[in-house]
Amino acid sequence: MLKKLIIPFVIIFSIQLSAFEIGEKLTFKIKYGIIKAGEATMQINNYIYQDSTECYKIESLAKTNSFFDNIYKVRDKIESIWDMNKLVTRRFTKKLQEGSYRQYRIHFYYPEQNFTIYTKFGRKTKKFKEKRMDIPANTQDILSALYYLRLQEFTVGDTLTINVTADGRNYPADVIVHRIEKMKTIFGDKNCFVVEPILKGDAIFKQTGKILVWLTADEHKIPVKMSSKIIFGSFKAILKDAKNVPYKKK
Repeated sequence: MLKKLIIPFVIIFSIQLSAFEIGEKLTFKIKYGIIKAGEATMQINNYIYQDSTECYKIESLAKTNSFFDNIYKVRDKIESIWDMNKLVTRRFTKKLQEGSYRQYRIHFYYPEQNFTIYTKFGRKTKKFKEKRMDIPANTQDILSALYYLRLQEFTVGDTLTINVTADGRNYPADVIVHRIEKMKTIFGDKNCFVVEPILKGDAIFKQTGKILVWLTADEHKIPVKMSSKIIFGSFKAILKDAKNVPYKKK
């Protein structure tokens, strides 16, 4: 039976952040079908934000290799400043370079007052356009949402709903826990949760089709594989290296 879990706005100081360590860095090889397309990294470190607020700095970088640059060049950088105590986003920056497409957007979050200042850079005007908008409690961005998910307890059949604000919009992102699969990983054979985030906006992959994520079925929930179906084929991100994680590479 599908169990619906709505993650409410609560004070989460009691959560022990055992899922990941400061300095954790995950490196993925990106494949388009059978073609090696590039590399992506995700890293989490300490960061001191405004008013001496202790935060995590989560950074994701993605780039295509020299061969794939000739087909569709990608140079993406996404950054989340994530409150270490309240586990809410303070700032989110996204710079995308995908083929001829360019995007530069920033969100400044004020979770205590439940609003965000959203700024979008116009390529034609060369100026930022700014707007203020209300946000729901316990809001995440599209990058911090993955790390927030890693802190949650769930089992097969659960659906978790996480409030996400990005690109000037609020939407609940559902994460469906489909099954457990045994996978060959860089850490050896691991049982992994197979989860499906259902998003309405951009994320690490643009959601033009089904996205699946494989997380180790333990307290760390390390993402070891991600896949995204698109109109013309599919992309896969497979973990090829990891630093500051509890497992040794085999």
